[in-house]
Amino acid sequence: MKRVAVVGTGMNADTITIQGLRAVERAEVIIGAPRMTAQFEYLGKTVFSEYAPDKAAGVIYGNESADFCVLVSGDTGFYSAAEGLCEALKDCTLTLIPGVSSLSYFFARLKRPWQNAAIISRHGRNANLADAVRRNPLTFALTGNNVKNLADELIAAGFGGLTVYIGENLGLPGERILTLPVSGLQSEAINGLTVLLVENPHSDRRARSGIPDGEFIRGGIPMTKSETRAITLSKLALPPESVCWDIGAGTGSVTVEMALAAYEGHVYALDKKEEAIALVRANCVAFHVGNVTPLLGEAPAALKGLPAPDTVFIGGSSGRLSDIFNALLNKNPRARVVINAVALETLDGAAAAFAAHGIDPDISQISVTHVKPLGGLRVLRPASPVFILSGGGG
Repeated sequence: MKRVAVVGTGMNADTITIQGLRAVERAEVIIGAPRMTAQFEYLGKTVFSEYAPDKAAGVIYGNESADFCVLVSGDTGFYSAAEGLCEALKDCTLTLIPGVSSLSYFFARLKRPWQNAAIISRHGRNANLADAVRRNPLTFALTGNNVKNLADELIAAGFGGLTVYIGENLGLPGERILTLPVSGLQSEAINGLTVLLVENPHSDRRARSGIPDGEFIRGGIPMTKSETRAITLSKLALPPESVCWDIGAGTGSVTVEMALAAYEGHVYALDKKEEAIALVRANCVAFHVGNVTPLLGEAPAALKGLPAPDTVFIGGSSGRLSDIFNALLNKNPRARVVINAVALETLDGAAAAFAAHGIDPDISQISVTHVKPLGGLRVLRPASPVFILSGGGG
């Protein structure tokens, strides 16, 4: 059986471990990207410039040699090609030798510990950078030639003034470590392999629902009130990775709470009024959520290009509930749907829309009364009752 050592080379030939170097020296054949194999030309080994797992496996299974070394950058356990190699080489005797990751190298250059940092990759992957920054005092991110796009996301979430540390070409010629405000990333010429560390001294890990109404920017658009919103979110029951639609988003109060709950997912907030969409954007900045796409338009026509939802909240339908139901359930027949109704006609239409698709909804009616001062006394001020209908999903 062929023997293969997958060696994390660290940042360069100076940071490979002694164990890793010995594995390279023992091998009959070295496989890896040219910039890594070039460091070991002095050994006079047979070299193949391949780094994709399937290509490396093809070399190994098609070669008569018995001992191979596959070089991977950084550490074998940190967003590494080693994962794919383990699958591709499962018929070999396989050894993984860890190396120095860009994470540990960068923090060492900054003279800081990294055990409390949130760690994400945006190198060919989807991850909500803004949410990680909102919830953590330190967020480390691998990038993929997309630093300016990441800066745009952070600025859109109200994080333009935070401090970011940039590591460029770590361990290579031309290494730079910079300290800038996030807004400065848009104008700084950043090239090559890059990592970021964003500092947020006011991070907030709370999972909030029923946020007090006064914390939202309101304008003249109707808003789902705090107590109703809390129950609505409980009915939505959002997993972190949910794709959500908020139809009739209004001020964006439900949008914001959906985004906070679905922090690994995304919320598409639709409203037909420009003022409402402006308020949605403003509230997303105020609450530092970066996983919301506000959309100006009217359902169901404006829903056609959206990805299939896992969860849908309908706060306004302009009398087109049946058409909206058809559109969303055509996208995902198992979507969970929650509707708030104040008017009895909306209640009847919502119940009929559920029934038309064979869904028996849960229907609750809530009444909220606040105590308000009046002439030295405290009096009761009831709000309009709201019906909440929920069904589907599961």
